[in-house]
Amino acid sequence: MKAKISAKVKNAVKSFRLTRKAFSYPYILFLLLFVVIPLVLVLVYAFLDANEDLTFRNFVSLFTDGASLKVLLTSILVGIITTALCLILGYPVAYILSKYRAGKILVLLFVLPMWVNFLIRTLATKAIFVALDIRLGMGTVLFGMVYNYLPFMILPLYTTLSNLDRSYEEASMDLGADKLTTFVKTVLPLSVPGIISGMTMVFIPTISTFAISQLLSDYTIFLFGDSIQTKFSNNMYGVGSVMSLIMIVLVLLSNFLLNKFNKGESAGRNLW
Repeated sequence: MKAKISAKVKNAVKSFRLTRKAFSYPYILFLLLFVVIPLVLVLVYAFLDANEDLTFRNFVSLFTDGASLKVLLTSILVGIITTALCLILGYPVAYILSKYRAGKILVLLFVLPMWVNFLIRTLATKAIFVALDIRLGMGTVLFGMVYNYLPFMILPLYTTLSNLDRSYEEASMDLGADKLTTFVKTVLPLSVPGIISGMTMVFIPTISTFAISQLLSDYTIFLFGDSIQTKFSNNMYGVGSVMSLIMIVLVLLSNFLLNKFNKGESAGRNLW
């Protein structure tokens, strides 16, 4: 019996081949355990009450709660403002760095803070504001958001701008366009994929973030991510799951709209 089992094991080992498909098994297992199953649990708890009966009361209680809807709108507004500020600050930086050979090293200086835990960075930022006697509020929250997510805007913009074919700029200049016209009509349209990527990487984490708004507002401003954390901490799993579903829908919708806009821009450029 033992000989048969050992023979089967040996045959299985011999027949096993280390292919690309085999390397995907750990990743698939990870996705199932930490992505698919949690999402399924969130979907299930959204339709369960405290007695684990099927109900739609969680949806009703959320959409009839004016405070929660106000927090959602505030989160979207903060996400839009943060994304706009990161784009305004990040594009010139990425454009200037793309002109230098040492741009990769300089970009690394902007990415280095990302290696530090965001809570430590936020606490350090709060300590600076307190030391300077700056009042904590929406202004400090926006500053913290931009500080934490600006590298996510600079990196894709720099990658796109540094990979642009310089012959387009040279052709524009040869045809009589000045530097400003060349930038507006040549460089800017060609960098739209980087802009879309940067907006996606900033807007989506911003609307779902937590802790940053609480710490930098001295617990006076709560965003949607903070509200979700509070619901789960208070064992309100049903309402918290509904809020999580809304956040997932917002993430998917923003991704869809940005990607559609990006495809539209690409189709327009190809047609031109």
